[in-house]
Amino acid sequence: MAVEKNIGSRIKQLRTSRQIALEDLAVQTNLDVSLLNKIEEEKIIPSLAPLVKIARALGVRLGTFLDDSDQLGPAIVRAGGEERGVRFTSQGSLAREHLNFYSLAFNKAGRSMEPFIVDIEPAEPSDYMLSSHEGEEFIYVMEGKIEINYGKDTFLLNTGDSIYMDSIVVHNVHAADNQPAKILAVIYTPFN
Repeated sequence: MAVEKNIGSRIKQLRTSRQIALEDLAVQTNLDVSLLNKIEEEKIIPSLAPLVKIARALGVRLGTFLDDSDQLGPAIVRAGGEERGVRFTSQGSLAREHLNFYSLAFNKAGRSMEPFIVDIEPAEPSDYMLSSHEGEEFIYVMEGKIEINYGKDTFLLNTGDSIYMDSIVVHNVHAADNQPAKILAVIYTPFN
């Protein structure tokens, strides 16, 4: 799946405009220099957790990488419109998880939350990678079932179920029963 926006080039532009060396960004984010380089060169597509760390280190909102306009009023995405908006995926990254993110706020500048529709494809348990980032997440299961590893606990959510959780706790969201699922996820990351 292609990325609708050049997230890597936006990261590189912000980093260089702030005169931050790639090595310094690696230290600040606790990410490998080679991984950051691959992200900036758009050889891989980052998943959400590294994007949050990079945004925090660069002193910008997560949405800065996804913004499509300067619209300050309400943003409306009509049914099916998320397919044409900003999207990114964890496929092709070092983690082989299959989560495709479709932003529902790509045309809203200055936002504090990031709402996504996320298509989750089945993956092997060996592909599940725990991650954490600052902030909070709200997840509502639209279709199928998902399993969430959250710290030492595991939760099974069915269609219509939801969870509100602290993102700093290590977690992983994946399809349950080896069947695809679809969720609405709203991510809040503090900015400052």
